[in-house]
Amino acid sequence: MDAEAEIHERDAIGWQRGLYDDVQATFRAPVVNWIFRTAMANEPGFLRYAWGQVKPVFGTRAFARLTVEYRDAVLAELEADGPLPAYGPGDVDLDPAAFRELRGQLATYDVVAPRLAVLFETMDRALQGEPVGQAPASGRAAAAPFPNWLDRDRGRSPTLLAREAVPDALADTVDRIQAFHGFDEALPSIYRTLAQWPPYLERAWRDVEPRLDTGAFETACDRTDDLVETFVDETPYRPQLAPAALDRAGFDEDTVEDVQGLFERFATGPVQTVLPALHVLAATVDATGERDAL
Repeated sequence: MDAEAEIHERDAIGWQRGLYDDVQATFRAPVVNWIFRTAMANEPGFLRYAWGQVKPVFGTRAFARLTVEYRDAVLAELEADGPLPAYGPGDVDLDPAAFRELRGQLATYDVVAPRLAVLFETMDRALQGEPVGQAPASGRAAAAPFPNWLDRDRGRSPTLLAREAVPDALADTVDRIQAFHGFDEALPSIYRTLAQWPPYLERAWRDVEPRLDTGAFETACDRTDDLVETFVDETPYRPQLAPAALDRAGFDEDTVEDVQGLFERFATGPVQTVLPALHVLAATVDATGERDAL
């Protein structure tokens, strides 16, 4: 699988653009994340089949509750050690319009973080033939619809700098970010987005890094992992994505191995610290969503 290949929204046509529209509507965020774009470029037939299998997981009130609990698990754990850094436009040398754009894009990442966490866990388990939904919850929320109001009309479509376009002035900050999350060369999308506003990223990472490099953040990551794993255990839906099911659906062995490797990489790699950190960064500009249990 070519990890550099992507089909962006502007290039998607026909059913591909329709699937992207559906992802955005289901995730309630104006973004099609990299995992979808590269899967579409490499294995479009698989993505079309797989999205139909996993989409119902994201449409329930139980999932809505998970997204709220995930966010609060991160922020409450860190706030126990004191307030998180918080900035206005003047604190990070941005004019009001630039700051408004920054807040909007961070709000989008705040929305998608728990959705990606569930996507990666569900897909990785299902593709490996491990159980999903083996202990379905019996409460009404398990199959009730996602509340219309939650995360509605939040966020702005993220824009990103190419890795080579990140300003040289951010080199030290980028090195520290990569070291913290465990990336050798890659720079996650969130930081290529924030690199558009160097004064913010430099200030925010300087202030936030010490809070992330603590036992509190480690505990927060453990709590979010537990929440996601429990939700995937209890979902009433069982995506048919095991190797045998994919074989029956007409996918060859090479395709199965490719997509297994792709989702395993995201379910078990550095992204496990990146996703919880999205909520912390959003909190610095008051761009976080609902935190009260549904």
